[in-house]
Order: sequence, then structure tokens, then C-alpha cells
Amino acid sequence: MIDIATLTGACTVALGHDHAAVLGNNDELVKSLLKSAAKTDDRAWQLPMYPEYKDAIKSKIADIRNISNVRGSAGTICGAEFLHQFVGETPWAHLDIAGTAFVEGDSRWYYGHGATGYGVRLFSHYILKD
Repeated sequence: MIDIATLTGACTVALGHDHAAVLGNNDELVKSLLKSAAKTDDRAWQLPMYPEYKDAIKSKIADIRNISNVRGSAGTICGAEFLHQFVGETPWAHLDIAGTAFVEGDSRWYYGHGATGYGVRLFSHYILKD
């Protein structure tokens, strides 16, 4: 299972606007996505998902929180850990495209203002595997 979302603005703090974050529970899947990212210039960088991050989404009043209980701490990773709670053992990867999905200014690289279509090339390559 692969999901792609503008999940957290925290992603832009870590990676800026030129790289999406890739996280997941299956190293083979994540590495395959990173290979497609490199081939297509839909740039991505893997962030870690250690079991300890589950503690950061514990809640006193709910099953889990959708945001870290440690202010300013690993927001992208904690957001992915929240999603991870719903996939179980299914091989899964998440791409956080908060920084790469839109161009707010006039242009960036070969993108004009607005939506970039980040992930279309990456997923096309991943599916077709040249």
C-alpha cells in the first residue's frame, strides 16, 4: 500500500520544497520508491520510523493522537506513525508531499505557479519499472 498526501507542514521544515518525505514499514517498498524518485527527479528522502515514535502519539483521552504530544518534535514522522497504526502488517509507504505539491511563488525549477503534479512521474515509473 502506498499513500501520498500533503500530510504535515513539518515536512518543509526538514526537507524544504524540493524533496518529499518517504516513510514506511517495508524497506524494499521504500527503496523501490526512492529509486523511482531518483530516476524521475520527483525528489524524495527517507525519514526514519522507529518504534519509539508510537509513544509520541499516545493520548490521555483517545486511542491515539494525530499529532505528536511532544511540541515541535518530528511532526512528519509522527504523522506517518499515526497512519501506520491503520495499516497493520501490510507493506506500506507514505510520501509526505507538503513541500513539493505546490509552488507559491512565480516558479521553482521547471514548475510554474500552482500545483506541481509531484508523484505522477514517480508512480508511473514505479508501476512500469523501465
